[in-house]
Amino acid sequence: MTVAILVADAFEQVALTGLRKALDAVGAKTVLVAPHPGQVRAWNLANWGDMFDVDRPLGQARAEQFDAQLLPGGVGNTDLLRVNGDEVKFVRASFDAGKPVASICHGPWSLIEAGVVKGRRMTAWPSLKTDLQNARATWENKEAVTDNNLVTSRMPADIPAFNRHMIDLFAAGKPGTGSAPSGTARR
Repeated sequence: MTVAILVADAFEQVALTGLRKALDAVGAKTVLVAPHPGQVRAWNLANWGDMFDVDRPLGQARAEQFDAQLLPGGVGNTDLLRVNGDEVKFVRASFDAGKPVASICHGPWSLIEAGVVKGRRMTAWPSLKTDLQNARATWENKEAVTDNNLVTSRMPADIPAFNRHMIDLFAAGKPGTGSAPSGTARR
């Protein structure tokens, strides 16, 4: 399974490293996709974090090249991404194809902008509750919520539960991605 991880500068470092490590452990190939080539810089709780190499610039990435999509959080990261028309189209194309998508923390801002949350059960960083409700999603204050091809989570403290839900969703496959036995990831 190949997973696109969409980030811009100021993504929450643990929301990338903790999730990517879990995907790597089950044999998924992760591809860091960002608005520009080169590197992106993480935010590490209260300070700037590490630099990470961009595997593919967003302008050269297409949703059909990936089996699944991951949207890590971070206020600055998601605020930059949700105003990027290419990122919004990329997110929307994954949903239109029925591909599994995982989003944590502030990541659902991109989902709201792509117009894919109406009628869905979701969670996110607590300050997004009203945003999700205004977009007609149903807010659930849980570690992780899975609704069809979407799994969402609140915050870095929820990463262990989110990883389990994400891996189960990605392994199950959804329309347009094929399928794999539960608990395993396709390559």
